[in-house]
Amino acid sequence: MTRHGTKLTLLVTGANGQLGQELIRMGDERIQLIGYGRDKLDITSLDQCRAAIAETKPDGIIHAAAYTAVDKAESEPDEAYRVNAVGTRNLAIAAQESGTKLCYVSTDYVFDGTGSAPYNEYDNTNPQSVYGKSKRAGEVLVQSLADRYFIVRTSWVYGKYGNNFVKTMLKLASERDQVTVVADQIGSPTYTRDLAKFLIELIQTEHYGIYHASNTGSCSWYEFARAIFEESGVAVRVEPCTTEQFPRPAPRPANSVMDHAAIRQNGLRDLPPWREALQAFLQELRK
Repeated sequence: MTRHGTKLTLLVTGANGQLGQELIRMGDERIQLIGYGRDKLDITSLDQCRAAIAETKPDGIIHAAAYTAVDKAESEPDEAYRVNAVGTRNLAIAAQESGTKLCYVSTDYVFDGTGSAPYNEYDNTNPQSVYGKSKRAGEVLVQSLADRYFIVRTSWVYGKYGNNFVKTMLKLASERDQVTVVADQIGSPTYTRDLAKFLIELIQTEHYGIYHASNTGSCSWYEFARAIFEESGVAVRVEPCTTEQFPRPAPRPANSVMDHAAIRQNGLRDLPPWREALQAFLQELRK
């Protein structure tokens, strides 16, 4: 039973982001999702976090609000930490005070990417970018301030809402006949719809802890781009390049493939393979 009779109420932060927009459309007769964007809730204010929880009385909070401008964070560290660390701390405090479950969406950038095997949930973190460090700070604050928490690290997120790699590739394909894509960074693309479903299922359990959740399998950005064009039936030549040839302000992990040990150990349903997810997304786009 939930506090609202039989209906589960979930508060979603970052409701205007690409994952948040997906989440708030996932409600049904059993689940009510209440979305708060930055316009309604400034997570950097503890008072506002407390007020939002008092007002909605949620059974759980899916904390998807974040400072996600990875390269910009290098020159704006204070802002990245203010949102990703302080904002997350505020939600953890307010959730703990009200006895509400908290699910914090984190990132593969908490790892340095130098490992050769997929990272599991208990591997040591070693973030290299300001973004990764600020998200890791949020994880530590959740772990130290809240009892009933889930930390879900995900990677390479794309979906119907907001800007992402898949949309960028399709746009480039409409403008030119050749694209160059980094081939020496490996990870797992994640479709927002699959991730949102997983988060909603997870928060209904008592299996607290850290999770890795991405679509299963892995690829390089170059292989991902090729798959996007193949599945879309678009004729574009894709040329591989190295990270060195495409320098960015923030370092990216070379290998951020994550092992889904916690999903297996807790008997949860894993996310579908990344290529299947891509097909489903492209079908959704065509609609």
